[in-house]
Amino acid sequence: MPTKYVVACDGSSASGRAVKAAVEQAKLTGASLLLVHVLEWSPYSFLTPEEIEERHKRRSEELKRAQIALVDPLIATLASEGVEADAIIRYGHVTQTLAEIAEKEGAAQIFIGRTGQSTLAKMVFGSVAAAMAQIAPVPCTIVP
Repeated sequence: MPTKYVVACDGSSASGRAVKAAVEQAKLTGASLLLVHVLEWSPYSFLTPEEIEERHKRRSEELKRAQIALVDPLIATLASEGVEADAIIRYGHVTQTLAEIAEKEGAAQIFIGRTGQSTLAKMVFGSVAAAMAQIAPVPCTIVP
C-alpha cells in the first residue's frame, strides 16, 4: 500500500507551511498527500424545520466555497509540482475528524501547522495542534 500523508489545511500561513513540509517529505518518499479541511460544526437538536433547512443550505454553500477557494487551487498547484494529492472536506470537531480520517485512510503521518485560523478562546483553552499531539493515531508533525 502506498504511503499517504494527511495534511490539515485551513488556509492559514501555518497551514501553508505544513503543506510545504508535507510536500518536501512526499517528494523524498514518493508518498501521496490527502489534504483535509475541517469546518467546525456543532449540532443543534432544538432547531425548527425552517432553521434546519436554512442551516443545511449554509452548510452546502460553505462546503462549495472551501472546495473552490482553498482545495481546488491547492491540488492544482501540487499537481504542477508533481505531487499526487486528493482532498476531503468535512464538518466536525477538527482534531477528532483529522484523527478519524488518518486512521480510516491508513495514513503514515499527519502534518499540521502549529497555529491556524483560531479564535482567542482556542488559544486560551487549547489548540488543534496540541490536541493532535495527544490523540493522533499516527506520528504527527507540528510545523511552526
